[in-house]
Parts: sequence; C-alpha cells; structure tokens
Amino acid sequence: MVLHDQIRARIEPARARLLAHPLYGRMRSLADVRLFMRSHAFAVWDFMSLLKRLQRDLTCVTVPWVPVGDAEVRYLINEIVCGEESDIDPEGGRISHFDLYLRAMRAAGAEDRPIRAVAAAIAGGTAFAEALRGANPPPAAARFTSATLTLACAGKTHEVAAAFTYGREDLIPEMFLEVVRRLSSDHPGKLDVFRYYLERHIEVDGGHHGEIARRMTALLCGEDPRKAEEAAQAALAAIEARLALWDGILADLPVAA
Repeated sequence: MVLHDQIRARIEPARARLLAHPLYGRMRSLADVRLFMRSHAFAVWDFMSLLKRLQRDLTCVTVPWVPVGDAEVRYLINEIVCGEESDIDPEGGRISHFDLYLRAMRAAGAEDRPIRAVAAAIAGGTAFAEALRGANPPPAAARFTSATLTLACAGKTHEVAAAFTYGREDLIPEMFLEVVRRLSSDHPGKLDVFRYYLERHIEVDGGHHGEIARRMTALLCGEDPRKAEEAAQAALAAIEARLALWDGILADLPVAA
C-alpha cells in the first residue's frame, strides 16, 4: 500500500466526521460566521508555523547558504511557501493568506482582537504561551493552536509534513462554501473577501498544493514503515484536533430557535 493510501485509510473515519460536522448546518447568519472566524483565524495563523518548520528543516534559511537535503523536496516546500505568503488578492495584488483572512474579518465585522494581539505580542518578543494567555482567545481556539505549535516546535519533520498535508484547509466542504455564498448574497460586501479566501485557499491547498504536499510527505517517509506509521498518527491527531475546534465553535453558537 502506498503511503497516501495508508494514511487515508487511517484517517478516513475521522475525516468523514469532520466533513459531516453539524457546525456547517448550524451557521445560518452573519453573526454565526463572525463567531466562526474569531476562532478559525487561529488555525489560519498557526498553519504558517507548520509550513515554516518544514521550510526550516528542508531548505537552507541561514547565512552563509549551503545546499540542504533533496532538491525535489526543496522545490516542493518553497513553492508552497511562495503561494501561502504571496498569493493573489481579489484586486490582483499580492497578499499572504493570513493577511487576506484578517481583511475578510474586518469586512465581515468579526472580532479580530485576539488573533491580532497574539501575532503582535510574538512579533514584539513575547513567548507564545504568554502571548496566548494575554490575548484571551476562545478556549477551543487556544487549545487547537497550542497543539499545533507543540507539533511545529517538537514534532519530527515527517510528522509535521503529514499533519500539514492531511489535516488542514482542504477539509472544509462544499456545503460550508454554499452557506458563505448565500450569506454573502444576503449581506453584500460583508463576506465577499471571506468567500474569496475560502475558494482560493481550497483551490490551491486541495489542488496543486495538496498534490505537492503529498509528494513531499512520501519523500520524507521513504520506505521506512516506522515513519509511515508516525505520519499516519500525526495526520489523525491533526484531524481530531480540528474536530475538537469545530465542537468548540459549535458550542459558542446561539441555540437554534
């Protein structure tokens, strides 16, 4: 069994639960989407730490430069970094996916203070745990991003690659996109950027970047059965963490009338 099939077999039950999560059907209003964005912003942000850990491990980011690792793997991770940090915004300019998400939050009127506070504190030299406490984010978001940063800092490279490849944004289903498209029509100008972000991010991560990331994970695991098993476990843990985040957001939504 090739690595991709092995990992997909391990994660499929949890992946199916995530794609069918009741959160999607419960979001019926702009206020609901705003609550979603307040927590989901942390997943958008910490995604970049997984990516940068991979770039650090798989390429040379120090001076003087020296060649590091496999040229094919270097190409794969650098292409993903370029797309994530310098994608195309709705006007055709360049923007990172995180900054695009912040723009979408502002347009929607979503509370962005917690995620901005964390990013600003870390940029100023504050340790992550302290920055997170000071920002007081939603508890489920704090747990999710803490788990991601633990993996990004202490996980093995192939584990980080597997979580990155199989546990991130391509898991948002078409059903959720349809909710956002409908609400965008109901609230002109409020969710247009968010809709663009979702469509663009899923197109890139679920398509070209997804294929690249799967190849990268396979190259990192090689023919080592231990690495393959650790990669599968890391992928499953990433999806289980996302399920817990979705559960937390669902619990924050107003009870349906």
